[in-house]
Amino acid sequence: MQHARHDTHGVHIESSLPKPWEVEATFHDTLYDWMGRAPWLGISGAAHLLLFFILMAIPWDKLTREPEQIIVTQVIVPEELPFEEPPPEEEEPPVEDDVEIEEPRLVEEPTDEPIEDELVDTTAEGDPEDPLDAPFEEAGDNKEIGIGGDVGGGKMGNRGFGRGGGGPRGSGINQAIVAGLEWLKEHQSPDGSWSCEGFSAECGKLGSTICDGAGYATHDVGVTGLALLAFLGMRNTTNEGPYSDVVRRGILWLRAEQDPDNGLIGNRASHEFLYDHALATLALCENYYYTKSPQLKRATQEALNFIALARNDYAAWRYDVPEIGDNDTSVTGWMLFALSAGKDAGLKVDPAALEGGMSWIDEVTDPATGRVGYDGFGSLSSRTPANEHYPREKGEAMTAVGMLCRIFVSDDPENDPIVRKHADLLKRTPPVWDPEGFGCDM
Repeated sequence: MQHARHDTHGVHIESSLPKPWEVEATFHDTLYDWMGRAPWLGISGAAHLLLFFILMAIPWDKLTREPEQIIVTQVIVPEELPFEEPPPEEEEPPVEDDVEIEEPRLVEEPTDEPIEDELVDTTAEGDPEDPLDAPFEEAGDNKEIGIGGDVGGGKMGNRGFGRGGGGPRGSGINQAIVAGLEWLKEHQSPDGSWSCEGFSAECGKLGSTICDGAGYATHDVGVTGLALLAFLGMRNTTNEGPYSDVVRRGILWLRAEQDPDNGLIGNRASHEFLYDHALATLALCENYYYTKSPQLKRATQEALNFIALARNDYAAWRYDVPEIGDNDTSVTGWMLFALSAGKDAGLKVDPAALEGGMSWIDEVTDPATGRVGYDGFGSLSSRTPANEHYPREKGEAMTAVGMLCRIFVSDDPENDPIVRKHADLLKRTPPVWDPEGFGCDM
């Protein structure tokens, strides 16, 4: 094939070379062309290979299975039972070491229930017509001082104010006790107290002559406490016993006489007002030991708190509040009796008060003879020498107080050698009745 061409002079010349589309492609031309497109082929191959692996990873067998049946189980939950509170656990005795009495008033909400509903119990044991009927007909011993008479059960018996009779039914001792209780019952004032100055106004009830020997009205609180202790000693309380009504009216009167601000029962009208308070507190504690009356708990606790506040620091008690540092055995004895009764009843008692009182008793006790002094080692009981009717005592009244303190407070008084010395000394020097009517010649 010829191709036209021009020379430099513009003359047309026919070329002899073939045109591109007229040239037959050779193997090398094909190979060259394929190599030019090789990258795109590689990408296409890799994409097809990836698609192949994806198709291989699909679980075709599972896709063709029938769907599994899902079994639903219905659970029926029983209806919730009503919540029942567990029975209350028994309270443990208070740990005395943790007790702190900082002020006389307690943080305790008063009850709105009438106190009469709590204090009256129509199911009291015993026959009201027979004061010697149960629960106080058994006899017993007082091993510490060697005399007959049941001192009662429980911890109260350790103090001698618990339930008990002096001997078998119908004995002379029991007859005397009943006669004494009847006399006290008939001389109780309508308001529930025993009047020192006006008790003779009640003598007509017994058909006897008018009693003499009137006292001072300032000590009505203390005398009422003493009278109640006589009934409580035979297990008559505000809730039980043939004399429960007598005790109930007396306890209510004492509570009404209590100062709501500081717990003092009565007032400070007499120099010896702490004696009266101690006796009234002891009666409240004895009754609370048996009844656990919630209406009387607060009054009893506040009375104990006042005793703790009246104590001399690191020592005992005497006549003054606030204290001035003096101590004597007679006031201290009644305070220890009341605190011990409160402790046994489960009320709060400062252990330091018991320890301080007993340290005073130890201080004034002669370890050789067992004699206990009044306001110092070896001192006699207090009587006003200027009064001809009451010469200074020469007996062992304070020894008896000291012995009772050890019996009340000690853990094991029966094995205390000092208690035995106290008892031996008292048996050698018994009181003698004064025929002139001024008391006992000690």
